[in-house]
Amino acid sequence: MRLPAAPVGAENPLPPLRAPEETHTVSADAREGLPRDMARQLRYEPLRGLLPVRLLDGYGRERTETVLDTLVIENSRVRATVLPSFGGRVHSLLHRPTGRELVYSNPVFQPADFALNGAWFSGGIEWNIGATGHSMLSCAPVHAAVVTAPDGGEMLRLWEWERLRDLPFQVDLWLPEDSDFLHVGVRVRNPHEKPAPLYWWSNTAVPEDRRVLAPADSAWHFGYERTLRKVTVPVADGLDRTRPPLAPHSADYFYDVPDTQRRWIAALDGDGHGLAQTSTDRLRGRKLFVWGSGTGGRRWQRWLTEPGTDGYAEIQAGLARTQLEHVRLDAESDISWLETYGPLSADPAAVHGDDWPAARAETAARLEEAMPRERVDAAYEAWLACADSEPGERLATGSGWGALEVLRGGFKLPGTPFAESEFGDEQGPWLELLRAGTFPRSASDGRPPGPTLVSPHWRDMLETAGDDPLTEYHLGIAQWHADDRAQAVRSWERALESGPAHWPLLRCLAVADAEAGNKGRAADRYEAAFDGLRAARDETDPGADAEWEPATTALARETIDALLLARRTDRARTVWERLPAETRARGRFRLIEARLLLAEGDRPAARAVFDEGFEVADLREAAETLNEVWAQATGGKGAEPLPEHYDFRMRAGEA
Repeated sequence: MRLPAAPVGAENPLPPLRAPEETHTVSADAREGLPRDMARQLRYEPLRGLLPVRLLDGYGRERTETVLDTLVIENSRVRATVLPSFGGRVHSLLHRPTGRELVYSNPVFQPADFALNGAWFSGGIEWNIGATGHSMLSCAPVHAAVVTAPDGGEMLRLWEWERLRDLPFQVDLWLPEDSDFLHVGVRVRNPHEKPAPLYWWSNTAVPEDRRVLAPADSAWHFGYERTLRKVTVPVADGLDRTRPPLAPHSADYFYDVPDTQRRWIAALDGDGHGLAQTSTDRLRGRKLFVWGSGTGGRRWQRWLTEPGTDGYAEIQAGLARTQLEHVRLDAESDISWLETYGPLSADPAAVHGDDWPAARAETAARLEEAMPRERVDAAYEAWLACADSEPGERLATGSGWGALEVLRGGFKLPGTPFAESEFGDEQGPWLELLRAGTFPRSASDGRPPGPTLVSPHWRDMLETAGDDPLTEYHLGIAQWHADDRAQAVRSWERALESGPAHWPLLRCLAVADAEAGNKGRAADRYEAAFDGLRAARDETDPGADAEWEPATTALARETIDALLLARRTDRARTVWERLPAETRARGRFRLIEARLLLAEGDRPAARAVFDEGFEVADLREAAETLNEVWAQATGGKGAEPLPEHYDFRMRAGEA
């Protein structure tokens, strides 16, 4: 498939030691009065950090015509196009007899900072596993192979090892002959001896000029004010919230589907046509996300696709009532269910009428005709008999991390083979640690170290692997992840004492200082780390700049932030000026330039940066940095309205 696409870019080699800025949280006060099971799951094992995953923040906004690998599943009725290099996303679901595209199929590939680890893109049907938010596999490859389907045809199996929670999973997609509905069997396994927190939401983008229907009279509303409250459906606060274009602000609506009701959600246009999703009862939750009609919501829509493209909303299905919850997956157990996606046509007068019970009843009746509940249950039982079938022809390859975990744990996972042939360079040092009990010694050229494994098993092995600086570096990261921060600092300091100052260690210690509130020492160590990186880079082959650039860019950003926080503006300016001109020209660094100018007291120059125009490619969901710096550059909040092309605000009262 050819699409205008922006490259995802290289991974950020600096380990993400700080907890992610999570917008989907509620305070203890806000949890008062919630149903007991919901409140318990809101507190259960929230994500404390992104390790061992690395950030993907090296993308831009320059798109070129690009070939993307696809896998196509089709019968005489439906064609599903899957992107194996991007989390197994269903990019398109085409109903062939009518020519209707059932999902919002993005005409461009544009990464944006919405996934747990950064890069994510909009459109299609995505599989979100791990923790609250879009999966860290959004822009990562998964394994794919052909498997025999329950009806004897072909089935596409996707599988990977989810590294945040250490859980393998599979997604099986098939189209029974002459079926209008794509069947999707999902299984998540916990092969460990301890229970694990589990999160799953299947997310479908649909054109926003639809009415979204679900079997509920109420919903839990979550906005970017971080409050969770129950509202009536369809009308809440005087507006019909089942019609995405009417929403004034970005928000989630988690439908409170009664336990006795069939699980489904549908998005139907003015003629009563559209998409329906239903599942076995295990997949309990249903949700509508709207961008809202405010300036910020519209700006995000254009940011994620291209001007002139119709807007979209998201309909989702998950294991819990809301996305703010995690459920428990018992030790040495698994959980599975079946979803199905297909076209639905209903009486538009009923669907779009003011009688909500009638609209729901009409939609439910047409769904029962198109895909009876008992047929879904029967398809699930038939699929279970195939879930352990060994894959046949391999179509795509994911990462080698799953193979490493299977080898370490001796796990038996029929149906989802993680083969040692999948090992790559990143797994090499850890394979040596596993087999020989030692970690390869440090390289002497100061290149960015490889990724760190942080689970208890690997931490135990690192603790007995010797005291080489590189081993101590990785051990410190694993200890930090386990919240043993004092021991992590000791490991990093021991590594510094045993050899020349090494910039990755100094950077880790700088983060520790910053987290402890020691702004001055954090600034000192960040500056020393940046100097050390530049020195190591200058000693290598000039042709290797591309290998060093992600680390240099990421460390420069962190160093300037630390120096500004410590009120060392002149030193921050020095770091800025040492960066290549092409780096300083990027949108993120233009914003940093405006902050530098403000710190230097030159408000007119900071305002001029905005007037010249820039785009921050990796602007985080719900971030308000642009409007905050704009307000400082223009004389205070409200002094001048924020220009529309800088307005990404998502909170009520801010757009």
